[in-house]
Amino acid sequence: MTVTTLDRPVTDTAASTAATPAVAVLIPCYNEEAAIASVVRDFRAALPDATVYVYDNNSSDRTVEVARAAGAIVRHEPLQGKGNVMRRMFSDIEADVYVLVDGDDTYHAPSAPLLVKRLWEDQLDMVNGARVTDIVAAYRPGHRFGNLLLTGMVANIFGNRIGDMLSGYRVFSRRFVKSFPALASGFETETELTVHALELRMPIAEIKTPYKDRPPGSHSKLNTIRDGVRILKTILILVKEERPLPFFFAIFTALAAAALILAWPVLATYMQTGLVPRFPTALLSTGLMLLGFLSLTCGLILDTVTHGRREMKRLRYLAIPAPGNHPPLAGGRP
Repeated sequence: MTVTTLDRPVTDTAASTAATPAVAVLIPCYNEEAAIASVVRDFRAALPDATVYVYDNNSSDRTVEVARAAGAIVRHEPLQGKGNVMRRMFSDIEADVYVLVDGDDTYHAPSAPLLVKRLWEDQLDMVNGARVTDIVAAYRPGHRFGNLLLTGMVANIFGNRIGDMLSGYRVFSRRFVKSFPALASGFETETELTVHALELRMPIAEIKTPYKDRPPGSHSKLNTIRDGVRILKTILILVKEERPLPFFFAIFTALAAAALILAWPVLATYMQTGLVPRFPTALLSTGLMLLGFLSLTCGLILDTVTHGRREMKRLRYLAIPAPGNHPPLAGGRP
């Protein structure tokens, strides 16, 4: 089988490696009784040497029992939300390579060895599994449009290196996982993962992988409008934190333009008569201009602070060896 990447094809032809990495499969899960057994079995078959972890997020069905019976190590995260589960998984698990996949049985487990192989041999920090499907029910038009819109926004701001920003199927190096701040609480965590890789200019790749619809009895927890708004809010917050000068310059431009529009009639009247008949308008215009310059000053100061933060994050990231540059762990530590 051949899976096409954005920059080159990758086949499942085996290649010799100096050492076999310890692989951990991480599955965040909430009420996936109908799907989780297949996910665990398929990934255990695709990656027989990997340790499969299911992190239950307050499921009210039999997800825990079914996952454990299928052979997964089951743990619990009481704080609701995928981002909270991600933070816990990345903190707890020790491995060389981390395979992150949703527990809804929509992602292609046989592609996992290809993603792991690409990451380890090319010393990458993230390989994104871009979804490819013709099944309308699996990837609804509203979700496609939202993904394209949000991915395009991130590409224009942070760099155009990922085509499916909201994919839940990714492979990470140890240095990515242990340098990732994991501040999000919900589905917006995928945006945070992408921006983290783009901001630190990590070596990454994207591989197209098959995507299918959920099995009978499994229901999506994604709300198109609510979660789309949350992701958009996350993008704006990340722009403010990672690109403060352009963010606050945009605010300055809007305030300055409003101030000039309000001031022009007052100024024209003053030039003709020497009087300021609309004093409140003049005060409002002056106040808006002052606020604009205050915003610009904040942007200049925060840009310096952000540069220092980025340097610290980069040094933390570089303190962890690249994939293939260190002896593999004996296995994912339970």
